[in-house]
Amino acid sequence: MAYLEVAVASPIANTLTYLEPVNQALSPCPGLRVLVPLGNRQVTGYVLSCVDALPENNNFKIRPIIDYLDDEPLFPATMVLFYRWLADYYQYPIGEIIKGALPTGLAPQSGRQVMMTPVGRSVFETWPEIEWPGSWFARFLRDGKITGAVVRKLWRTKVQRLLERWADQGLVEIHAIIPADRVKEKLELCVRRAEDRGQDERESLKRSESRLVDLIDELSRESNCPWVAGKELGKRYAGYRKTLVSLEEQGILVAEEHAVYRDPFGELPAFSAKPDFLTDDQQAVLAVLAPALQVRRYAPFLLHGVTGSGKTEVYMQAAALTVAQGRQVLVLVPEIALATQLEGNFISRFADRVAILHSGLSDGERFDQWRRIASGQASIVIGARSALFAPLADPGLIVVDEEHDGAYKQDDGFRYHARDAAVMRASQAQAVVLLGSATPSIISFTHATTGKYTHLTLPKRVADRSLPDVEIVDLKAVPTVSGKPPIFSPQLLCAIKDNFAAGDQTLVFLNRRGFANLVLCRGCGHTLQCGHCHVSLTLHQKSGQLVCHYCGFSMNSAAVCPKCQSADLASVGVGTERIEDELQRLLPKARIARLDRDTATSRTRYLRILKAVHQREIDILVGTQMITKGHHFPHVTLVGVVWADAGLGMPDYKAGERTFQLLTQVFGRAGRGEKLGRVVVQTYHPEHYSIATSQNNNYETMYAEEIQMRRALSFPPFSRLVNIRIEGPSQKDVEKAAQSLGRLAREQARNGSVSVLGPAPAPIAKIRDLYRWQMLLKSSDLRALHSLSAYLASQKPSTLGSSTVKLQVDVDPESMI
Repeated sequence: MAYLEVAVASPIANTLTYLEPVNQALSPCPGLRVLVPLGNRQVTGYVLSCVDALPENNNFKIRPIIDYLDDEPLFPATMVLFYRWLADYYQYPIGEIIKGALPTGLAPQSGRQVMMTPVGRSVFETWPEIEWPGSWFARFLRDGKITGAVVRKLWRTKVQRLLERWADQGLVEIHAIIPADRVKEKLELCVRRAEDRGQDERESLKRSESRLVDLIDELSRESNCPWVAGKELGKRYAGYRKTLVSLEEQGILVAEEHAVYRDPFGELPAFSAKPDFLTDDQQAVLAVLAPALQVRRYAPFLLHGVTGSGKTEVYMQAAALTVAQGRQVLVLVPEIALATQLEGNFISRFADRVAILHSGLSDGERFDQWRRIASGQASIVIGARSALFAPLADPGLIVVDEEHDGAYKQDDGFRYHARDAAVMRASQAQAVVLLGSATPSIISFTHATTGKYTHLTLPKRVADRSLPDVEIVDLKAVPTVSGKPPIFSPQLLCAIKDNFAAGDQTLVFLNRRGFANLVLCRGCGHTLQCGHCHVSLTLHQKSGQLVCHYCGFSMNSAAVCPKCQSADLASVGVGTERIEDELQRLLPKARIARLDRDTATSRTRYLRILKAVHQREIDILVGTQMITKGHHFPHVTLVGVVWADAGLGMPDYKAGERTFQLLTQVFGRAGRGEKLGRVVVQTYHPEHYSIATSQNNNYETMYAEEIQMRRALSFPPFSRLVNIRIEGPSQKDVEKAAQSLGRLAREQARNGSVSVLGPAPAPIAKIRDLYRWQMLLKSSDLRALHSLSAYLASQKPSTLGSSTVKLQVDVDPESMI
């Protein structure tokens, strides 16, 4: 008899033990989904291990699993150790981690159906409406059953006890129901010639039948495959189905449904052709990487290459070496947009061995890509953060492109950092991990300088192209217009006009969406705010909407102040929408487009904008940070930065580092072709080290400033952080719980190595109707830090004073907002 260790898809920290079911032909193995009892529910679980015996001191009753949900494992056994590490390090239930890692639609949860019995109906129909136990009863009486959301809403209320009492009396029956997976293989009709029939039957065929047979022969020759897809036949022969039935009956054709993969790629962007030769720097980097890729050993590298230095080509060459060794490759990018950029390059080199995984795929597309990876059909996986969980059995190379990017950190739910987790996955797989960036994170660069990572450099652009000339404009010295600072300084406006006149392309960068940052009443000073968050609403003039960029709430643009009814409302601040409008006014003949989350609402629209830039159908592209990374626009010779200071005022110790990284990345979009690039940067703080050092791409000086500040304040890399966030719908309850938790933390940390900062209201004190306080734990002793945070996270509602208050643990927080 075997016992199975199962992680259930519920917020339970520990794994559970179940008995292997009797009379099952399937052998249990890690990676299989199982249906298991949990209390009075049935839930999905994931098999992690199998043992023949239990510990002698086990006194619990072990229940058998109900059924297997798969014939083949959904993830390889080698990933179990990785999932365990994630659960332990980030203090999150392992079953929830696995559930989130798998394709959407593969975690059915049990529901309940309450059926009225004939006895029950004879009783209930005699009840007057005044005696009905609730509004739901009318539906129950009409349909004879309730299920789904209705039962979920009633359960765990006093109605649950009522329904259970009725079941004991025989008035109702309560059944568990398990919905089927929402995604399945896509089946498509395919047709071929019968293998035992030759050409001699042609004379007896009708004209329509001969036409279909000839078409199948033609398409079969073109594809070099005996099977022809029905949809291809339909394109050339609209009424082929009736003819097909006749030919099947005669035994001339065979028709079957075959599983096919849904195509997630669509029209790919332009890709870079394989270069005729590598630069000396690229060859030197690959000379170090190649030996590491040929042995089964963990080896971490930091590839520090300036923008345009050819890091992508290094990734592809390293991938080819890895695939040649019979191992797989995982390429992570911080955003879906960057995955799209890499797809074309990799597919041009590796064809159908490439798979993609990211949240932009449909459920069916993601399911198909997962199956291709798990079956070994795809040996190279490209994707954003969640691609980290790709079911690769033997990864030999993990690339983390733009490793410095904060988007690698999940900011809600399971708050993992994909870069750090990728390093651990490579360590467990005895693989090479290659972190690439033009502006490495302070932590990664510290690891490189101390020898924890091997430091590789690409200090020059491909073809010895120069980095762009950067001009810093001090906005304090720019004359005002009617008492207001202009959006464009004379220097930037002149540069944009000259570049347009020369027929070259321009990027204009501002990391703020919308038309205006806020709407202010001149009469009473009231600012229009989101009713669900403590933030101002952003004006989107084209849609006539005021939008909250935190919760998504929107309303029609106000005509009068809701507080004093004054019509004197002012739009304050600048966003990309206003930049686009202003440039169109100043340059009416220019072809101007905008790339931000408001315009790139789908992959298709995003690719359409990129294609237009590549085909020189756009003169000026305005955008947020979506235009700053990964793009290769050879004809962009000017980059304008409207306001470089946007991130410097944030209450975050990484503000300077992030500003340098963002500016350096956007500077790197200029001058990637034959012409020299130019950058004009507008700022109120030209003396700030993050802006001054970005002018000359002086990473080392920026690093020296940052590391000195962090050493003095004992911030990472000189310590580790855990942010404990306390959230709830009641401001009073949240504050009370935060203060209680703070006292508890200080008691536990007394005379220890952990510093407790706070608790205090979060910089944005309310988001999505939840009030927010936070407390920062800081220590160089990782074990002590995690021990304290786990203790605090385990506190019961009685300790916090309210069942509506929830704790969120953020290990290695990327943002303090």
